[in-house]
Amino acid sequence: MSSSWRSVALLLVSFVLTGLLSAQSIQINRDNKTIAISTTDEATTMADIASITIGFEVSGAEAQATYIEGGKLSQSILQALQKAGVDDKSIESSGQGLLKNTTFDDKESPEQRAKEQFTFHQSWDVSVAPQIAAEVICRAIAAGANTSGAIDWRLSDRKALQAKAAEAALVKARSVATHMAGGLNVKLGALIYASNQSQNTRLYMASAGGGVLATESAEISSMNGTPVSVPALELRPQTIREEATVYAVFAIE
Repeated sequence: MSSSWRSVALLLVSFVLTGLLSAQSIQINRDNKTIAISTTDEATTMADIASITIGFEVSGAEAQATYIEGGKLSQSILQALQKAGVDDKSIESSGQGLLKNTTFDDKESPEQRAKEQFTFHQSWDVSVAPQIAAEVICRAIAAGANTSGAIDWRLSDRKALQAKAAEAALVKARSVATHMAGGLNVKLGALIYASNQSQNTRLYMASAGGGVLATESAEISSMNGTPVSVPALELRPQTIREEATVYAVFAIE
């Protein structure tokens, strides 16, 4: 990008901060010779954080025994996450609890219901790089995480993408204004006012065939030490889009 456009981007930041005051002082009419443009553009990038839901449920006949079994599963799953390279600071508890079951499947026998009187559940939000997300899910499930796999795709520096979208909209505004000035047989002058009117954040799936992350089939030790064969898991990180609408006023000569 040329130095002139960088200067325009810096001007945008200044104008956004003082937008209300400037808007009150600008008079758009034939006497002050200005062109006002409102344009929308966007910036996109691939998500660089996968926030994964890792959790489990376990049922039992007695409250204490169910809680103890849940504790064992909890420790096993956390150890599996550590083996996958997840830092402790990237693991946050999102829910846990021991509940007495009050509803059962009509098809269950009395013996089955007796074994499911209590349910213990626990879950975590695990934030990792997209490149290891598939392995993290794979290892957690092998360790007993039977309610896992949902992913919230995120971006670590969202403000930078927002600024890029606003800059693209401002560049587009100047291009449109230049063509308008040419049609009026006048020369486009300096940018005298700009404001970022709105911002929309959107996520959409990457197109098929692009950005695929997958693990190879592997054997992973379960909680009791028995090797478990886990098939490959394919993931497609989402693309994050920031949209900005810019209102810009240019002088004409």
